[in-house]
Amino acid sequence: MTRIPRSALLLGLAGLLPFLWSALTELRPDLGDWAVATLGPRFVGPYAGLAYGTVILSFMSGVLWGFATKTSGREAAIGYGLSVIPALWAFFFVGGGPTSAAIYLAAGFAGLLALDWTFWSQGLAPEWWMRLRLLLTSVVLACLAVTIFA
Repeated sequence: MTRIPRSALLLGLAGLLPFLWSALTELRPDLGDWAVATLGPRFVGPYAGLAYGTVILSFMSGVLWGFATKTSGREAAIGYGLSVIPALWAFFFVGGGPTSAAIYLAAGFAGLLALDWTFWSQGLAPEWWMRLRLLLTSVVLACLAVTIFA
């Protein structure tokens, strides 16, 4: 595999900040209390991570759709169909209390990783794609685990 382009790596890592913030404010109640008073409750603890995770899961559907455009015919139709799964998953399953929402969101990101691999193995994603996606997904799942098991 080739190296992950610097801009993709840096922006991907920056995209982890809301997940990390969510986990940190859940693990450190003093920080969570400060953040609630300063930023409001929607930017703290599981609420921040779950809202952002839902957005990112939907965003990744668009990325997969873009990969599907690189092919045609039956392969494209299958790719388009697969690409909408993460957004639909987030819409239909991520809700309820924080624990169940985090479980469904984690399952969505795990499923997304399988879809990433599918598109990558077909040569529709860049060579470095799985290196980036494995890194980012492992951090996302670790952050969501804080909500699931806290």
